[in-house]
Amino acid sequence: MDVMGKNAQTETGEYFRNNVWWWRPLWDYCLSKHGDLAGKVEYGHSNDGDGLNSTDAYNLGKRLEADIESGVVAEFERQYNERLASIPLVDCEWCGATGIRTDEVGVEHGMPTKELDPEVAIVVGRTHGYCNGCGGEGKKENFLVSYSFSVENVRNFADFLMECGGFEIW
Repeated sequence: MDVMGKNAQTETGEYFRNNVWWWRPLWDYCLSKHGDLAGKVEYGHSNDGDGLNSTDAYNLGKRLEADIESGVVAEFERQYNERLASIPLVDCEWCGATGIRTDEVGVEHGMPTKELDPEVAIVVGRTHGYCNGCGGEGKKENFLVSYSFSVENVRNFADFLMECGGFEIW
């Protein structure tokens, strides 16, 4: 998401960017902790120009800053990462959870006969047969673990909010 300051007071307030994997957890945090302000943005998870006015953006930034200083954000990050770590692996759709990709693409690239790295071979109990979707293991991380959250990202957003003069999400 490209978050553009409407009336930036400094360079920090001109532009804030997160890809979707960082933006969604950040905005969800804002909604969960400060819904009275963040909830004014009807389309916070889309890039259609919705946003906040100067006063609300500044106030949200100050609240995020207070959350950081009090340790609320660090605790949220810890719990968030614990939740991600507890998400079970999922079956690989490219190899049917076998660890060996035998579809047209897999055969074309020699995956059914490819020698596995010794570390993988020990885990899966075979020396050959590969899948580029799961590394030959048949299981892979759930896509949800791609969504990241950090104190540093919240800090950067808070700094932006306090200097942006209002913002629009594009």
